Amino acid sequence: MRRPACPEIPGHPLHVIQRGRLRSACFYSDEDCEAYLRSLGNYAAGLACSLHAYVLMGNHVHLLLTPSREGGVASLMRSASEHYAHYAEAIHHRDAALWEDRFEAFPVHFGRYLLSCMRYIELNPVRAGVVARPEQYRWSSFHANALGRGDPLLTPHAHYCTLGRDAASRQSAYLALFRNKTPGHSC
Repeated sequence: MRRPACPEIPGHPLHVIQRGRLRSACFYSDEDCEAYLRSLGNYAAGLACSLHAYVLMGNHVHLLLTPSREGGVASLMRSASEHYAHYAEAIHHRDAALWEDRFEAFPVHFGRYLLSCMRYIELNPVRAGVVARPEQYRWSSFHANALGRGDPLLTPHAHYCTLGRDAASRQSAYLALFRNKTPGHSC
């Protein structure tokens, strides 16, 4: 998997999109999603990348990551993707490439744009028509960021933390961003 076209700057978040090869399915079961998240979490910790938001869709993933060092996101995506591809090959007997050769990465500017990007990521299942509301979708960081469910994969971004003095007030303010808004807003 080649390096993204956008440069990685330590401390600056990136919105990463990784698609299945030819838009084909990557996840076939809950166990697959669990395996991908385990792999992502293991490599993120070792490669000093913080994960702030995510969603796993049937044929792609969206991640909001902040690298602590240059090349961290590229290394994370390569390692986690290869590990999961080996898992999928063993479990589902896939012999074709699982992922597109290149993942997409876009810089995310601090401030309200970062929160909009988190919202965009977590609303992906709603936009796709899979669920009516983001809390109905299991494979998303929405449950942690908006509802307070523990998720050891996530590191709250500093800007998210400015939403309130404590976890409950941050979650309430974040949840308010989802009310009365159309799900089509892009990040």
